[in-house]
Amino acid sequence: MSKGADEGALRADPLKESQRRWASRPLDERLRVLRSARHALAERAGELADAISPQLARTRTDTLLAEVLPLLEACKFLEREAPKILKTRRLGLSGRPLWLRGVWAEAHREPVGHVLIIAPSNFPLFLAGTQALQALAAGNSVTWKPGSGGGKVAELMETILRTAGLPRGLLRVTGESVEAGKQAVGDGADKVIFTGSPVGGRAVLRELAETQTPAVLELSGTDAVVVLPSANLQRVAKAVAFGLRLNGSAVCMCPRRLFASASTLTALRPILQEELAKIPAIVLNENVAPQLKGLLAEAKLAGAEVLGEFEPAHQRPLLVDQAAGSMEITRTDMFAPVLSLIAAPSMMHVPELIAESPFGLTAAIFGDETEARAMAASLRAGTVLINDVIVPTVDPRVAFGGRGASGYGVTRGPEGLLEMTALKMVLVRRGSSTRYLDPTNNDDAAMFEEAIRAMHGRTWRQRSARAISLLKAARKI
Repeated sequence: MSKGADEGALRADPLKESQRRWASRPLDERLRVLRSARHALAERAGELADAISPQLARTRTDTLLAEVLPLLEACKFLEREAPKILKTRRLGLSGRPLWLRGVWAEAHREPVGHVLIIAPSNFPLFLAGTQALQALAAGNSVTWKPGSGGGKVAELMETILRTAGLPRGLLRVTGESVEAGKQAVGDGADKVIFTGSPVGGRAVLRELAETQTPAVLELSGTDAVVVLPSANLQRVAKAVAFGLRLNGSAVCMCPRRLFASASTLTALRPILQEELAKIPAIVLNENVAPQLKGLLAEAKLAGAEVLGEFEPAHQRPLLVDQAAGSMEITRTDMFAPVLSLIAAPSMMHVPELIAESPFGLTAAIFGDETEARAMAASLRAGTVLINDVIVPTVDPRVAFGGRGASGYGVTRGPEGLLEMTALKMVLVRRGSSTRYLDPTNNDDAAMFEEAIRAMHGRTWRQRSARAISLLKAARKI
């Protein structure tokens, strides 16, 4: 291409050209930029924490532990593991059909191109930041649409990455408004990563359907806690209290439903109430407060007992006792410190009761590990935690995603990195023979029938006999 044509291409679409150049760099060069950024992010950890919205119900220490540290670990994971995850996979002889002798296959991973990340407001750095790092490591360009209150920290991360050597324009941060998100979707992307509410996810999908743009949706949940008779109830109570307290209960994985036998609930209830009493009050979001009020009233009419007072300006955790899966409060995702207690006739009924909710993000099971593993196998959820809640999901090796109304696709971990790529298979034919391209005729049918039986007969004796017949037939040709 001439210099003039090259300049014309840059003027025509500078973002695509910049992304192509970035993708053409060796992976180790891209990862060096990320490594340099990680060191800078660590040096400016306090500044990152301070850039996150003060409206979130958390301490500065919470922010460092829940957002900054996991982001740095996710970056380090990419530096160490991305070469292996993105490496071209060559398919050897094992498993290759005999009749494809001479064909060699390779699985290549290529960047999808431009990735649009639509971020939530509850964890504005860790979630979107990890997704952006994965997209960049894979060779993509990124548009980061921050959630409400997330613009400042997104812009700071963009500055740090650019200072670390990321070419200008590869990471672009938009405004926080809904209109900015609509504009970003309208501008087009090769893949969209959306984290937010099911309502928002459906709205984005409607727009993407017109262009058949693929997406990963990380939506909310009504996550379940299962308490087996063998569980340590003190541990259960402390874990549930942590889940309801974290980030002012504005976490998609917060426990919303607790399932146990009636006798276990009787023993657990006072221990749980004692732990929940230690949680500071929060101010409910203006959209959440009327929703919660209506759901509580409906639950009471349906026979539930609400333990605690509804005080939206000073809200402490609420327990909805004697709840049932038919109540809307057990089927509605919302950021409020409320937990429904559901008595199961037996532990065998728990998977069926959990499935009454359309969501399937995470579930936590407390009790004997062997029993918990057996139950985990029957639950529809993207992640099942045993004897813990939420915390283990920040492991950078762990992919995260939901089922049902909680979305599809994954972020983070090896699978999350692969989501930022497109698979390209390369098939090579070696050898000079072209006989397989010759037209067939009905005279060949008998021979191929023998070949099929020789390869796929029921027993080895049958296969051997057919193979001998096939060889005899082949000699006559």
